[in-house]
Amino acid sequence: MTQKLSPQQIQLMKLLQVPTYALEQRIQEEMEDNPALEEDMQTAEESLDELTSDDDQQEEEFELDDYLEEYIEDDPTTYSQGSSSGGGMTEDDRRKMAVAQDDFSDYLEEQLAMRRLKSDRKEKIARQIIGSLDEDGYLRREIYSIIDDLMFAYNIELREEEVQEVLEIIQGFDPPGVGARSLQECLVIQTQKRLKKMEPDPDPDWLRVKVILEDYFDAFSKKHYSRLLKTLQCSEDELKTAIELITSLNPRPASAFSSGRASLQDQYIIPDFIVENKDGDLVLSLNSMNAPELQVNHQYQRMLKTYSDQKSAEGKPKKKQKEAAIFIKQKIDSARWFIDAIQQRQQTMYKTMYAILQYQREYFLTGDKSRIKPMILKDISAVTGLDISTISRVASAKYVQTEFGTKLLKDFFSESMENAEGEEVSTLEIKNVLNEIVDNENKRKPLSDQKLMKALKEKGYNVARRTVAKYRDQLSIPVARLRKEL
Repeated sequence: MTQKLSPQQIQLMKLLQVPTYALEQRIQEEMEDNPALEEDMQTAEESLDELTSDDDQQEEEFELDDYLEEYIEDDPTTYSQGSSSGGGMTEDDRRKMAVAQDDFSDYLEEQLAMRRLKSDRKEKIARQIIGSLDEDGYLRREIYSIIDDLMFAYNIELREEEVQEVLEIIQGFDPPGVGARSLQECLVIQTQKRLKKMEPDPDPDWLRVKVILEDYFDAFSKKHYSRLLKTLQCSEDELKTAIELITSLNPRPASAFSSGRASLQDQYIIPDFIVENKDGDLVLSLNSMNAPELQVNHQYQRMLKTYSDQKSAEGKPKKKQKEAAIFIKQKIDSARWFIDAIQQRQQTMYKTMYAILQYQREYFLTGDKSRIKPMILKDISAVTGLDISTISRVASAKYVQTEFGTKLLKDFFSESMENAEGEEVSTLEIKNVLNEIVDNENKRKPLSDQKLMKALKEKGYNVARRTVAKYRDQLSIPVARLRKEL
């Protein structure tokens, strides 16, 4: 015997991972795929009245045939598998049907059309290069890989010099830096374009930038400022100006295009949970967007009832009517499963957040980060009776709104350590202290991991140097030499 997840369980797990800002879109997609699902739930009495209305029953006699002509031919659902398949499209089906418009590639293609390359051979190379660029505008593939692709696709043999020549043409396109194969090349291309615009009287600061990027990029990236000052024979102020100009360049040429398609969560955060403090009582509620009103379309229910009545009256149904009935039943079942999954999502999310709220009650009352207790997924799993993987899905990319700000749910989860007094403290508390130490250090002489370890020990946190390095990485704090400033 083997264990298998039912379609309903899979659907619930996927919905648990969906944050509030994306839930509405997910529901809209489901309603577009399944016309038996609709919003604005009516009262039970109204539903019953509609189902038993004689006038409606008479209308359905011809509505069923209309439906067959209008919907079934366009629907991708197969009928040979029967209603047990669950109906509706899979995620793979959606991905196959969705065609994404690549604005960045189109922009480059327009410039290519205006350039009018002399041969069809060069056109093919250019289009292959454009198609190989990543979302940042970089060419991460080797030249020989481009040659192999073109050989396979068009059966043409190319020399590396030919591809390099076309690549340089594309590197001249807008935005500056497109087609670069490394950060260094990207910044050099942008600097060369700026200097070209300044001809015949280039700015000496930009000339210095060009020398740094072309000849001393390694020293610059490792912040070996003393070596640069000595090699370039410039003043500290001149080096500062050069560094400021370099940091003004765009390391991601295609960023303007990706930001145009930025998702809702990149613009502002929509909380999934809301916690209010009412005279010392913590009140938890779900964002209303988590609780949409959905129902099965009554017209579909009437269609199915009409079919059943016809079957009873006429005996064996026609093939077309049988297919229609199977189709309708699939859609209704799929709608009911989705509604049930949404309701289970609400209950699971509330149950999980309520357990977290009780566990971290002191923090939600005071807003003091030092009051956050060590808490792991297993702790909440034990309280709620839910599986650890379910807790993980609920905590993923979810936010809670408090009177102290909107917080990422996973930030409340942390391991425990003992401080100098033998008390259990959250690793989150240690990370906050580490952040403060780095913020207040002398940026001309930033602290090494060894010195950070000593600074934490002085504050009562006995942490190993390797642990300090791990926490520093998790906080996205660079190593000491990369934190150095002039």
